[in-house]
Amino acid sequence: MSDIQTFVQDYIAVWNEPDAGKRRQLIRTLWQEDAHHLARTLEAVGHAGIEKRVTDAYDKWVKEKGNVFRLQGSVDGHHDTVKLRWEMLPAAGGEVISVGFDFLVLGDDGRIRTGYQFIEA
Repeated sequence: MSDIQTFVQDYIAVWNEPDAGKRRQLIRTLWQEDAHHLARTLEAVGHAGIEKRVTDAYDKWVKEKGNVFRLQGSVDGHHDTVKLRWEMLPAAGGEVISVGFDFLVLGDDGRIRTGYQFIEA
């Protein structure tokens, strides 16, 4: 992975992206074709499944409720893994609504093979 900061910025950006075409392109850039995105209550598989997962999150939390996702704290990565924390809060400012931890396992091409998402608060 050449630039972990840019990678993570793109990862956070995809969840906030209002343009469906740009969101689709980011998904194809970030995830392998047969990638998995796993959370406690769902599993998204492949570009189509991940696109639905990201779009559903965008529609509910960003578009409808006016929130934004942003990186919280520092990012770490080694041996084809990346760990990061994020938070969701009103786009206009205010208290943090939710905090999560994502652990990403990358393939040889530097794209996400499996992403594990944990909602912490």
